[in-house]
Amino acid sequence: MGLFQKFKEGLKRTQEKLTQEIKRIFTGSPKLTVENIEDLEAALLGGDFGVALTNQIVAAVRKEYETQGHSGASVFEIARRELISCFPETSEGLRGTEQGVPVVVSLVGVNGVGKTTTAAKLAYRVGLEGHSAMMAACDTFRAAAIEQLKLWGTRLNVPVISGNYGADPASIAHDAVSSALSNGTHYLFIDTAGRLHTKSNLMQELQKVHRVMNKKMEGAPQETLLVLDASTGMNALTQAREFNKSVHLTGLVITKLDGTSRGGMVTAIQKELQLPVKFIGLGEQPDDLQPFDAKQYAEAIFGE
Repeated sequence: MGLFQKFKEGLKRTQEKLTQEIKRIFTGSPKLTVENIEDLEAALLGGDFGVALTNQIVAAVRKEYETQGHSGASVFEIARRELISCFPETSEGLRGTEQGVPVVVSLVGVNGVGKTTTAAKLAYRVGLEGHSAMMAACDTFRAAAIEQLKLWGTRLNVPVISGNYGADPASIAHDAVSSALSNGTHYLFIDTAGRLHTKSNLMQELQKVHRVMNKKMEGAPQETLLVLDASTGMNALTQAREFNKSVHLTGLVITKLDGTSRGGMVTAIQKELQLPVKFIGLGEQPDDLQPFDAKQYAEAIFGE
């Protein structure tokens, strides 16, 4: 299956809901009415595009109707154009490797968003690109978290650094950086424990993990990716705000986009926080984590 087809399949629920609503609102309507505008706003907000982008799209639709009438660009074309404008022209992947210096990627987020699976899928991706990978099981609290990462490690032939349950996550992270340095590993993926962004003690613990890695290797972690579950909708924006206050986020990974009709939240977060969306999860298989592409995302959501 091609990349665009994966986007289309993954975002099918969001696309179907929006297409149905927009067609209902504008089919047979020769001019724009207050009711049309209100219904369009409700449809976009229902898809979790956020207030800012919703207003941007509505303003563009209004302007098009005022200048071109019903013969101008379709609402779908306008929405695609406005959505694409929210993202940088080129997508950002993982930071490139330097000779002898591993790129440490810390995966952070609340419970249940898919950090462990994302660590494994990223390790799989860099392996396909010819890079060596290592993973560190720094979630020493969740039952079976270490076993889950080790299982992925066995499946992908990627070494996993781990300790006992209840061990200090910072100590495991330290050992993992040491191992990555001594083995000349290209990428080290740190699977951190899920933590509520509202719990200051847990956020401080995450800061400690990062401090310890930085002491061992200056600049680590070079990437801190916040993993977000698309089905949480606009709650993900709150998580992104709070995590970004505690640790310097370098990008986002949006998981479970294939199971939600609220795929617009990707844009809402990008528009407010200007954090690059680096990867999106469109399924369960290792290759279902795909680099984010704004044009394909827009086409998949607002394709007619």
